[in-house]
Amino acid sequence: MGPLFNARACAGCHLHNGRGHPPASAEGNAVSLFLRLSVVPDPQQRRQMEAGILANVPDPVYGRQLQNFSVQNVPAEGRLGVEYSDEVVHLADGSEVHLRRPRYRILQPGYGPVAAGLNLSPRLAPPMIGLGLLEAVPESALLALEDTEDRNGDGISGRLNRVWSQREQRVVAGRFGWKAGNGTLADQNDSALAGDIGIGNALFPVPFGDCMPAQSDCRQAPHGNTAAQDNLEAARAVTDSILFYSRHLAPPVRPDAQQPDVQAGKAVFNRIGCSACHTPNLRTARDAEAPLAGQSIWPYSDLLLHDMGPDLADGHEEYRARGSEWRTAPLWGLGLAKALNPKSGYLHDGRARTPLEAALWHGGEAQAAKQNLMALDAKARRQLLVFLDSL
Repeated sequence: MGPLFNARACAGCHLHNGRGHPPASAEGNAVSLFLRLSVVPDPQQRRQMEAGILANVPDPVYGRQLQNFSVQNVPAEGRLGVEYSDEVVHLADGSEVHLRRPRYRILQPGYGPVAAGLNLSPRLAPPMIGLGLLEAVPESALLALEDTEDRNGDGISGRLNRVWSQREQRVVAGRFGWKAGNGTLADQNDSALAGDIGIGNALFPVPFGDCMPAQSDCRQAPHGNTAAQDNLEAARAVTDSILFYSRHLAPPVRPDAQQPDVQAGKAVFNRIGCSACHTPNLRTARDAEAPLAGQSIWPYSDLLLHDMGPDLADGHEEYRARGSEWRTAPLWGLGLAKALNPKSGYLHDGRARTPLEAALWHGGEAQAAKQNLMALDAKARRQLLVFLDSL
């Protein structure tokens, strides 16, 4: 582990394979929420990002991710600081919803000043369910959902991210991560193993993770590469086991799916426009690995990038994803989030405490759907939330 890391194990962030939570206070040390870091690319770097061969440009000292823990004798990079201000949203029926607007900063930077104009992108650990099924959806099906020029005039223009795959050694469609920055589950797992925990592996073999050349203590620290483990800290047998495990975690059964209020809420969900991005149904490829092949699945996501407006924008870019663009988050398992982790947050940074708060932060391409949500009467809104809780 280490020398720098964000957690001691995968389950430290993905509690019971569920989602993470923000720190309890501005001074609390975040465990399942961390900061991605990037600086503005130059023209050549931007062309590489558009081509899918460069994710972004890291801070020259702190790298692409702020690691808030470290092993002995290596300074940690700092701590995530967050402060919330209260905002009130008034709904058409007179109800009020209180939202938390976050402001992020780096506390106690351990290696001197950060780069000028550094973009901070908070990332909450997402749930682990259904990932193998999402990987098994053919790229052609996702391309069919793209509408980059908004040809149908509905104000929604989702597009695939294009990202470099260490596993495939080529540019592929992005599927995983809040900005669809990884194209295969192996890339997602092994990049997290290296960046989040500091464990070198076959795809990301350096034993010092995200340590930059300026961090000499980190790069010179003892590491766990041994000949008995393929000269890696995590042998291929380890990462293969993690891949098998994460690929086969099933979405939960929906025992209440046919209840009248759930069905009524589903109709509201579709009517107000949520399903335009949260595509209910996809099919996995017939030639995918068994038992994932040929399935009709209900993730409620198109896996595409959408502009979510200024309130959710953080300036951080990832391959083709701009600072205001996010991959449509799958909704399956939403109703069990609090059962797995009572402190669960929603959205990419956990600012929302409920699905309703999360929906009210939507903007950009989702602005019309949000306005429709705000115009609902109390009964229809309750039915919508019952439906979301059934997923």
